[in-house]
Amino acid sequence: MKASWEKIEKNVGVLDIEVEAEQVATALDKAFKKVSAKVNVPGFRKGKVPRAIFEARFGVESLYQEALDIIVPESYIEAVNEAGIFPVDRPEVDVEQFAKGQTLKFKAKVTVKPEVELGEYKGIEVAEEEAKVTAEEIDEELSRLQQRHAELIPVEGDEAAQNGDVVSIDFEGFVDGEAFEGGTAEKYSLELGSGSFIPGFEEQVVGLKKGEQKDVNVTFPEEYHAENLKGKAAVFKVTLHDIKRKNLPALDDEFAMDVSEFETLEEFKKDLESKLQERKNSEAQGKLQSAVLEKVSAAATIEIPPVMIEDEADQMLKEYENRLRMQGLSLDMYYQFTGQTADVLKAGWREDAEKRVRNNLVLEAVAKAENIEVSDEELKSELEAMAPAYNRSAEELERILAANGNLESLRVDLVTRKATQFLVDNSKKVATVA
Repeated sequence: MKASWEKIEKNVGVLDIEVEAEQVATALDKAFKKVSAKVNVPGFRKGKVPRAIFEARFGVESLYQEALDIIVPESYIEAVNEAGIFPVDRPEVDVEQFAKGQTLKFKAKVTVKPEVELGEYKGIEVAEEEAKVTAEEIDEELSRLQQRHAELIPVEGDEAAQNGDVVSIDFEGFVDGEAFEGGTAEKYSLELGSGSFIPGFEEQVVGLKKGEQKDVNVTFPEEYHAENLKGKAAVFKVTLHDIKRKNLPALDDEFAMDVSEFETLEEFKKDLESKLQERKNSEAQGKLQSAVLEKVSAAATIEIPPVMIEDEADQMLKEYENRLRMQGLSLDMYYQFTGQTADVLKAGWREDAEKRVRNNLVLEAVAKAENIEVSDEELKSELEAMAPAYNRSAEELERILAANGNLESLRVDLVTRKATQFLVDNSKKVATVA
């Protein structure tokens, strides 16, 4: 096989490929075996018709498309590897010559991964938060735990609902006098003041007593997920059935023993502080990495092919589908509930998709410039760290990832992480208070 590569645009080029007649003959042989097994020829069983009779009856040309389907992909992959290019989309193939006894000549127009011209990427000045846990943050965490472990006590008599109460309500929503899908529920449990409902709804339920009814007037936010309800005025007919009030547990040693493995509140608070500090350190490190990468990415010159952004948006849709599945929903159900479509979702993500592609290309370029690689030992260490989460041994996990083609993706991910850390380690940090 002969192949040459010529760039015709920024990220587009043409592979000119010529395949020897012997390889063409081999492809035609394979095509004959496949096609003859499917056709009926009087006097012969399927797959048993002699080649000469087949060609006399159907013509050798009847094998051409099948043979091309065999030989073009094989030759294209070989040519790509020989040229050392990285396609990011399917090629546009133009067959110029193909016939029995002749060489195959075809051109493949290919969109390739763009070149990255890095700007400054060392010594970048970024703000580094001094992540220090305060006494107020510890108290807030204790308060959240109190709320989570509160006992709900039924409110007796005709006492009105207050903020913080958990009420049981029926409601039916109307827009322009018409009930709308998803706007009705019975015996719905709602914590007043939680902000889980449309703005203004919970405030109007405060003050209601058991058995009372009320028309609650609200306006759906402009950013509401359902297209048909965005910005619309609505009336909810609400009936309050029950009120429960939270009885918070005392913050003492008994509370510490109930919610943790510690015997005293003081020990529990120290552990809480340690975990909060760990979380803040992780968040601060994440912000630092994002800040450095954003500046390095902005300084780089890249012309990203639109297909790479589209592919990334497709990947984001798959990730979103997986998150929905974990909540017991499908994409089709989501589309039905919200009135959105895949195209609408991807359009909303396009800016983030472009940012993700750009950042990955920049990190890849940094890794190349600094000869950042991942050793087999580092890969093994990562597999050992991952294995418990999958209830597998590191060796089993490695075999699984290798079988489905994801082992190399893991290595690339580790290179990306190392490149990100390289940028952080080589930045100029200006301390700020978180």
